[in-house]
Amino acid sequence: MSTPSSPLRVRTPETIHPSLWLASQLARGGARGVSSGFEALDAELPDRGWPPGVLIELLLPQDGIGELRLLRPLLAQEHVQGPARAAQRLARAERIALLQAPYQVNAPGWAHMGVAAARLLHLQADHAADAGWAAEQVLRADSCQALLMWQARQRKGDHDLLRRLHIAAQSGNTLFFMFRPLACAREASPAPLRLTLHAARDGLDIGFLKRRGPLREQPLFLPLSPSPNLQRHAPVDRRTPALATAGSLSSELAG
Repeated sequence: MSTPSSPLRVRTPETIHPSLWLASQLARGGARGVSSGFEALDAELPDRGWPPGVLIELLLPQDGIGELRLLRPLLAQEHVQGPARAAQRLARAERIALLQAPYQVNAPGWAHMGVAAARLLHLQADHAADAGWAAEQVLRADSCQALLMWQARQRKGDHDLLRRLHIAAQSGNTLFFMFRPLACAREASPAPLRLTLHAARDGLDIGFLKRRGPLREQPLFLPLSPSPNLQRHAPVDRRTPALATAGSLSSELAG
C-alpha cells in the first residue's frame, strides 16, 4: 500500500542564502547596519541601520536643512552596539572626515552635537578630481569612523566617480555619506541606498529613492531637535505681522 508523499517544504530565500531576499521585503541577510539613532528610520533601512562599507547618497535641495542633525546620533556615538563595536571605533580613533564641506567647521556647533573638534578631519580640494582622489584614499585606508563628502553640483562623469568610490568603500567599514543635489535623483547610481531629504516643520521628510527592498511611496517624517544657533530666533513659519501704517514709525527708526 503506497503512502502519501510528504508535502514540499516551502523554503524562504534567506534559508537558501543569507544574502537572498524577496523584493517585497527589506534585505536582512547582511551584516547588521549601524543604528541611525531613530527607530522609525532603522525600521525602514535594510539590515536595520546605516550600512558600512558602501556609498550612501543623501540628496537634498540645498545645504543646511538638517542633514547633519540627521546624522547626529551616529556621529556622536550615542548608539554604540556592544563592546566589540566600541573597541573597533576606539582603535580607529573615531575620526570623522569632512570633504568639500560648504562651510567652515563650526566647533561649538559640532560640540553641541556631541562631536569634539579633535575628531574632525577637514579636507578641501581645489578640483573635483582631487576631491575624488582624496575620498578614495580615506575609504581605502579605513582609518575613519565616517566620511562625509559634499558635491556642489552635477558633473559629467559623475557615474564613473560614484562607481570608483563605491568600490573603494567596500574595501573597509567606513560609513560613507555623500551629499548631492536633489537633481541627481534623475540619474542612475551604484549606491545601494539613496535617500531624498526635504525640510519640514520640526524635522525632515525622508524619501526612499533606492534601497534593497520594496518601494515606499510616502516619505517618512523624522522629528529633529533644532540647532542651537536657531533657538534664539522666532520660528520662520509664524503668522506674518500686519504692515506698519504710514507715519507710524518713529523718526529714530525711519532715519
